[in-house]
Amino acid sequence: VVSLDASNGGLAVSADSAGKLKIWLTSTGEVRRELEGHYGDVYTCRLFPSGIVVLSGGADMQLKIWSAETGKCAANIIGHTAAILDTAVVDRGRNVVSCSKDGTAKLWDVGQQQCLSTFTEIGGNVNCCSLGSIEGAISLEEPRGPVNEREVMTSGKLLLVGCENSTLQGYGLQNRQKIFELGCHDAVNCSCFLSENTAVCGTQSGHITVVDLRNYRVPLKEWKESRSAILSLAPHKTGFFTSTGDGSCFYVDGQYNTMMELTGPDCDPVYKVVCNDTHIYTSCRDGTVRKYNLSDTGI
Repeated sequence: VVSLDASNGGLAVSADSAGKLKIWLTSTGEVRRELEGHYGDVYTCRLFPSGIVVLSGGADMQLKIWSAETGKCAANIIGHTAAILDTAVVDRGRNVVSCSKDGTAKLWDVGQQQCLSTFTEIGGNVNCCSLGSIEGAISLEEPRGPVNEREVMTSGKLLLVGCENSTLQGYGLQNRQKIFELGCHDAVNCSCFLSENTAVCGTQSGHITVVDLRNYRVPLKEWKESRSAILSLAPHKTGFFTSTGDGSCFYVDGQYNTMMELTGPDCDPVYKVVCNDTHIYTSCRDGTVRKYNLSDTGI
């Protein structure tokens, strides 16, 4: 199971290496819908904030928008020239961002299935992307031209992209300008925002880097986990959960101490970790999605 996401409303979505995309109940694990339409592997799936709309992308270079309630594909978005590896939803979902092996990240208008902008000068495969509101943390310049009327809530947003060329890069989503580029130890597999001011990324070599976006040249904290590649990060409270290529999944608190380990996978990579208000979910190469109760963790 290579990707998953879970809402607070009782639904989750997961994608596996056989290209199957499934909607299921978080309470019982019962599969409610199987979403069919992608050709080949599905590398990324996530729920919109509403919890009833799914965004997916994969080897067929297509983004698809689905109704989680009916299982029908509501939109098919085409424009990338290589596999899509990750996505991010802007605000409530009128716009979305995708990143790809074609070396670009794209901002899309969901309603018209049109590309609003392409970030092209990234340099090689773009493995992951994440969005954060940074108003006040960094001053983003105003766009040089008029803003497309189809852009909704892109102001004050920073787009983070993690790249195969061992860099973490930040772009103003609305003004399209590169804000920073941070060299990392190896290919960046995952990233997420921890607050308006801070973000974290994980690399193929097992390094975790926490960055203060106001002073990105020197990481706040950087260390190497002796547990294989860092594959996924999920913010929770002041810290984050992370999963690795050797089956580890653990929580790092706001002081960057490892507070808790999740058990279950036996040396199989845990490709994704996500959490909602009540539970943690992990997806693993062994084909299993595991669910943990947050109240049992003491976090």
